This record gives sequence, C-alpha cells and structure tokens, in this order.
Amino acid sequence: GHGDTMVPLPRYSTIAGIPLPDFPGLSKDRIDAMVDRTRKGGGEIVNLLKTGSAFYAPGASAIAMAESILRDQKRVFPCAVLCEGEYGQKGIFMGVPVLLGSNGVEKIIEIELTAEEKSQLDS
Repeated sequence: GHGDTMVPLPRYSTIAGIPLPDFPGLSKDRIDAMVDRTRKGGGEIVNLLKTGSAFYAPGASAIAMAESILRDQKRVFPCAVLCEGEYGQKGIFMGVPVLLGSNGVEKIIEIELTAEEKSQLDS
C-alpha cells in the first residue's frame, strides 16, 4: 500500500513508453515530488473523500484481475503476495508484479533493483 515504506520505482514508470528519468524536460526534483506524492496518495484520497476510501480504482483492478484468472489471460498486475525469498524478503506480504492466470498467481516477477532501491526495500 501507500506510505513511507513504499519504494516507488520511477525508472519502471513510463510516459508513452519512456521511463520517467529519461523523459525530456522532467527534472529529478519533479520525479522526487511525484514519488513523495505517490507515497502519500492513499492518505490524500481518504482525506478528500472524508467519508470512506478510494473504491473505483481498486474495484476496476479487482475485475481485471478476476478476468485474467477466469480467462487464463496471463496478464501482469501489481499484487500483494507472500514473498518467500523473492526480492530477498521472506515471510512478508509485499506489493510486487505478478503473472495472473488460471492458477492465480502463476509467477512473481522479480525486476532488477539498483543498490539504492534494494537498500530502501530492506529498511
């Protein structure tokens, strides 16, 4: 979920297929501001709604995930799953990219992390 322990990965986030750090005119300060807002986004939405939480995006995501499982579409989604050694983590649930198909989570996809990203994840 969102929060201070979240480790957003701007180099895996894209605009028209271009990684954020490579996007023309997008400064490091602007990317850092986006990372900060991403970490605080969940709380920001709850504060704006006043009487509840976000439900449209999670609802749409749940439908897409169910379709991938029921139709064996083998699509990649960010999901909270139990890590048993992936990303160097054991016995914790963590949001990571997974392949969803008729067997549910068919594969946890381990993307390459820089030393700094790994350090943030481990802390």
